[in-house]
Amino acid sequence: MDIMEKLRILSDAAKYDAACTSSGVDKRAGRGGMGSAMAAGCCHSFAADGRCISLLKVLLTNVCIFDCAYCVNRCSHDTERAAFTPRELADLTMQFYRRNYIEGLFLSSGVAGSPDVTCERMIETLRILREEYRFTGYIHAKAIPGADQALIARLGMLADRMSVNIELPSAASLAKLAPDKTKRAILAPMGYIQRRIAESSHDLVRYRHAPHFAPAGQSTQMIIGASPEPDYQILQLSEGLYRRYGLKRVFFSAYVPVTANPLLPAVDTPPPLWREHRLYQADWLLRFYGFSAQELLDEAHPDFHPYVDPKCSWALRNAANFPLEVNRAAYEELLRVPGIGVKSAIRIVRARRAAALTWDALARIGVVLKRARYFLLCRGRRYPGLVSDRDAFLLAMMSPREQHLYRSQESGTRQLSLFDGNEPQLTALQREAIRCLPMIL
Repeated sequence: MDIMEKLRILSDAAKYDAACTSSGVDKRAGRGGMGSAMAAGCCHSFAADGRCISLLKVLLTNVCIFDCAYCVNRCSHDTERAAFTPRELADLTMQFYRRNYIEGLFLSSGVAGSPDVTCERMIETLRILREEYRFTGYIHAKAIPGADQALIARLGMLADRMSVNIELPSAASLAKLAPDKTKRAILAPMGYIQRRIAESSHDLVRYRHAPHFAPAGQSTQMIIGASPEPDYQILQLSEGLYRRYGLKRVFFSAYVPVTANPLLPAVDTPPPLWREHRLYQADWLLRFYGFSAQELLDEAHPDFHPYVDPKCSWALRNAANFPLEVNRAAYEELLRVPGIGVKSAIRIVRARRAAALTWDALARIGVVLKRARYFLLCRGRRYPGLVSDRDAFLLAMMSPREQHLYRSQESGTRQLSLFDGNEPQLTALQREAIRCLPMIL
């Protein structure tokens, strides 16, 4: 089998691994070296399905001793198998880099033989790149659960970022769908990587030229839709992983049915891409907006609304907090207003030191007044001409794409008014909006 045929098989087998991220590390090649990495680099090229392709995303092999029901590379699945040698993959990476096809490498692998053997082959690939080719560019390596800690330590010294896939949102689902894997086997290397990163950071403070261990940190990925856990449980798990393991990112991968299995959704079930999108929005709120999982969802509201983003949903359920006076509200309060992001909140706090802000000034700052006007006061006054129209209010909380999805679904029967009083056909969020609208307006 020639190299390009192996590339076709193993790049296709790697497409379910999420890697749409910035490199998170700044590096420049020294004399005789090749390649560089910028902290904001890598995310600029996308495939037709929306996946980032600025990295060579490939498996070392798709041969695997595990039989995970959701995985296209499981040992019981009849699929075409291939494997790179470390030399072949290192050479291919350098050829692609020199042609400006890629900025770096995203390397994962099926578990062939044993976790230790697989990890050793990955290490050899990265050693050739780093030591023989003197490649300084970005490398993301997937740690192999079950591999010896000494091997994971060596892998972390060669890679910029490491990740260990959490796979599924609960231990029960993992036991049912991936009986060869355990929660302990996944979390143990994750904890080890976190400790080594912390030690490396401490050493760099004391010794300027100390070697870096995974300087861009670690991330993880979980599959969404293959198991029955609600968004609330998934978001709580993500929050716990950030807090305990200091992760840079939790990636969510909508499950794509690849085979008939009574434990999994039917083959003709569409991937829950919109649900994946909502979880990424909520993840952003956890990391940058000061929200907690408990605030965004709870037992009474276990899943995100399909047509209204998580921040707007929270605002509707907490209407008693609004309206806020934009010239006096704290920065943390401004971040919770729909239509105000991190940058616009910072600009508001800075600008109002010089003079009280007007509605026109808010628009120039970058506030999305289409949403924010319902939740703000400006110099003690509401937005001019604000109409208490419930249909317009809820539609204003939706993006154009969300409005299109809503109207497309409703057009199958009849175009219902969002607030026409036909209570059985209203969603819980719509009923909540009816209750909260007088408080907001």
